[in-house]
Amino acid sequence: MKAVRFHEYGEPEVLRFEDAEQPAPGAGQVRIRVAATSFNPIDAGVRAGSRRDVMPVALPHTPGRDVAGAVDALGEGVHGLEVGDQVVGFLPMMEDGAAAEHIVMSAELLTPAPKRVPLADAAALPLVGLTAWQALFDHGGLAAGQRVLINGAGGAVGGYAVQLAKWAGAHVIATASPRSGKSVRDWGADEVVDHTATEVVEAVDEPVDLVLNLAPITPERLAALVTLIRPGGTLVNTTVWMPAPSDEDRGVRGVDVFVRSDAEQLAQLVELVDRHELHIDIARRVPLAELASVHADAAAGTLPGKVVVLVPSA
Repeated sequence: MKAVRFHEYGEPEVLRFEDAEQPAPGAGQVRIRVAATSFNPIDAGVRAGSRRDVMPVALPHTPGRDVAGAVDALGEGVHGLEVGDQVVGFLPMMEDGAAAEHIVMSAELLTPAPKRVPLADAAALPLVGLTAWQALFDHGGLAAGQRVLINGAGGAVGGYAVQLAKWAGAHVIATASPRSGKSVRDWGADEVVDHTATEVVEAVDEPVDLVLNLAPITPERLAALVTLIRPGGTLVNTTVWMPAPSDEDRGVRGVDVFVRSDAEQLAQLVELVDRHELHIDIARRVPLAELASVHADAAAGTLPGKVVVLVPSA
């Protein structure tokens, strides 16, 4: 089979489109004929070796945390899935990923793919959708009637976060650039702050219950966001290289998010997609053989948004 792998850490050119041995499922696993994976910034960090202290991977390594595809072989002890079932999933961070024609994966981490969108497009959902869900609800405790500020809402996680917060009945304030401002408003934001023209702390005139930070801002600006949170509220931060600040005197918690695979939560996201309550936004679709160019564009800062990586049929 064909796969994209890197045999050493380095720049995007270490990624090779090459032949690899087709895997066989073990106990509790299924093999998946991959329709698509997607690019996430964590893929670039792992490839470059900047995360090797906390995310060591065996080399050669196949990137791609998201998978959408069809089950084509069952391991011993697998129940509830059949050959031909279309599924989506989020692969554990340090295992081989889905930038390959076939992968094996624990059956318990998979959920049926959405029916309303093409199977390949579903690969844009798992990691970013679960990040938004876990940040808002598991860590932020967001509830109907609350106010949430989503800082850096123009990216892939931000798009899901805005949609999910509105679905939950929250009042959503979102920061975005002029390029993404319209999309953020279309996703349902009640207020959109142009962060290129206005300081966020000056634009928010009423306290919020939750701040979700998705932007690579300075520690000083992250700390300033705490001042916008009402006593007892929460700041949830996804830029995990910079610990989330808190304010103990006012009971404001700071929480860092480390997304985890969760098939039940992913099933809830799929249900929202099929009910037309959650939109999967894709900026570009590229063939598997061109994955290195996606990494190069990410390094240059020229990716337009979420990229789905298509795996051709055999």
